Amino acid sequence: MLSSIRTAGRARVSKSLAINAAQQQRRNLSIHEYLSMNLLNDYGVPTPKSKAAHSAKEAYEVAKNFGADKLVIKAQVLAGGRGKGHFDGPNGLKGGVQMVDSPEQAQKFAEQMIGHKLITKQTGAAGRVCNAIMLAERRKPTHEYYAAILNDRGLGGPALVASRQGGMNIEDVARDDPSAIITVPIDFDAGLSKELAVETAKKLGFEPSNVDKAADIFIKLYKLFKDKDATQIEINPLAEVEGGEVLCMDAKLGFDENAEFRQEAVFKLRDTTQEAASEVEAAKYGLNFIQLEGSIGCLVNGAGLAMATLDVLSLNGGKPANFLDVGGGATAEAVKRAFELILSDKGVKSIFVNIFGGIMRCDVIAEGIILAAKELDLTIPLIVRLQGTKEAEAKKLIKESGMKIFAYDGLDEAASAAVKAAN
Repeated sequence: MLSSIRTAGRARVSKSLAINAAQQQRRNLSIHEYLSMNLLNDYGVPTPKSKAAHSAKEAYEVAKNFGADKLVIKAQVLAGGRGKGHFDGPNGLKGGVQMVDSPEQAQKFAEQMIGHKLITKQTGAAGRVCNAIMLAERRKPTHEYYAAILNDRGLGGPALVASRQGGMNIEDVARDDPSAIITVPIDFDAGLSKELAVETAKKLGFEPSNVDKAADIFIKLYKLFKDKDATQIEINPLAEVEGGEVLCMDAKLGFDENAEFRQEAVFKLRDTTQEAASEVEAAKYGLNFIQLEGSIGCLVNGAGLAMATLDVLSLNGGKPANFLDVGGGATAEAVKRAFELILSDKGVKSIFVNIFGGIMRCDVIAEGIILAAKELDLTIPLIVRLQGTKEAEAKKLIKESGMKIFAYDGLDEAASAAVKAAN
């Protein structure tokens, strides 16, 4: 969501499919709201009191011992639009966020949420399974703001992005009233100064008695961002509430997967049930895989070339079935596994392999292709374009294999053949 604030209006229509795949490409770890709240609290960031439950019985006990009658129950699913979503089944519950007034009501809602799939605009028709709920105290906001810490490419470093218009889709705010968004550069090492944090809180219009509270939250959010190798910390809304407090009412945290080696505790919070099984399996082999809805399976090395390949297929009238980047260090076995992932989609009618051999050698890809074609008893058309390092050796291997593999040199020519084969 946040990246689109910075790039709105720049994407070409012809790039839409490739950009969609690239935005989904999993570089970041997202964690559930209740875990995000725990992390915020660890850093002294105030939130409404909350507690998670993983069964309806546990939800009853949590509500019974909560110490407050007026609660909110939230389905813990990694997707936006939970409140407007609905659960699967003919009698599925409408809404993944509900008001709760008793332990019995908490138990009833939990029964309708846990173990069921929540369907929102972000999940698509398949939905995502809800394995837990979060119960939180109801606090009445007097004003809702938006605040986020993220890496800003234009600034070349971290920034605080904030708006007085919170509690709504920030993309809509960016589109309709760009002046409502404040971007504050942050010195990576020094962090956000108290002076700058206070100035930002005043610009946003916090009540004078709450300016220092909001500033303190901004400073602590950046410390969390830096300490945990976060890619984004999004608070929407950040609210002034009755009673004079400033609270983070909802949180979305993302973490850089390149930092997994030094953030083991954070990455243990991953919930793989919220990710596509094919993408989880692909990650085990160092593959970046995203399922799409077309009929042409794609195997490419490098995200840029993969995006270009999706574009060229689309321009030739085809619909890619996936985004698959094997990277620069794939083995023949990894390539074979890539084919298995592609072929797990029964809608795939042809496969297009487009490799530029730089770090990735073409002969290694060729060995993987031949291994996959033999062991998987490949019957659908396989179109291959190999250019670069060990190209001649790769073409020789394919020719001598005796397999029905159609090799091309030109990208447009190869993409056109893949489209024709799929049709």
